[in-house]
Amino acid sequence: MDKRPIGIFDSGVGGLTVVKQIMKTLPNENIIYFGDTARLPYGTKSKKTVTKFSKQIVRFLLTKNVKAVIIACNTASSNSLEELRQTFDIPIFGVIVPGVEEAIHCTKNKKVGIIGTTSTIRSKAYETLLAQADSSIEVYAKPCPLFVSLVEEGWTENMVAKLTAKNYLTDLIEKEIDSLVLGCTHYPLLKRCIGETVGNNIKLVDPAKATARMVKEFLAKHKLLQQGETVAERYFYISDDTDTFSNMCKKALKKEYIPEVIDIEAY
Repeated sequence: MDKRPIGIFDSGVGGLTVVKQIMKTLPNENIIYFGDTARLPYGTKSKKTVTKFSKQIVRFLLTKNVKAVIIACNTASSNSLEELRQTFDIPIFGVIVPGVEEAIHCTKNKKVGIIGTTSTIRSKAYETLLAQADSSIEVYAKPCPLFVSLVEEGWTENMVAKLTAKNYLTDLIEKEIDSLVLGCTHYPLLKRCIGETVGNNIKLVDPAKATARMVKEFLAKHKLLQQGETVAERYFYISDDTDTFSNMCKKALKKEYIPEVIDIEAY
């Protein structure tokens, strides 16, 4: 048994969807969450910058004695995961591999759509891993950068969100995909809007759920699970104070947590 917390980070509030799945799958685990609200979005930044930011955040999480780190950000997962693993001696999980595995499981006609930030789509991380796993799968990728801003503004079900979804997703629907990977942790907060746009015949794949299962299996295998009846502790940190965190926290976690603002540039 290991009582140390799990560290989770994202460019903003989208990673709260991963926190939600970790809390469901690993209810006894303590959690330290960091959202880089001062420097979002990551999806329009270079690989070098995203990796620099990610290293600062991992260094901060290590001061909290975390036993593992989850990159709850597709942009950082696709651009920085390997370098982070080479730099830090701690288990680090991204959300790309779990998302790929779930997409392979879900697709029947082997036509998979991927939506994500510009940086995630540019990295071709999903396409590369899907091709390695099954070369017969056709992959159609589409950057949807405005989705992040909509979530951060709390505009997840209004007419602006619906029109944006229609504009982004029509091309993918016409490709006759049967599975659509929500390749950004902000996007599950738009799940209803996206689902209504693509229709019931297209399965929405949320990598957060698969990530939580993967982390649980790893912790169990290495005897790192927190056991017992103790109440799990959850602490939240952000780099800039915004109303968005509170709003999205209540929406994603059904509970309001008060975050502490820290100077992430100091790490």
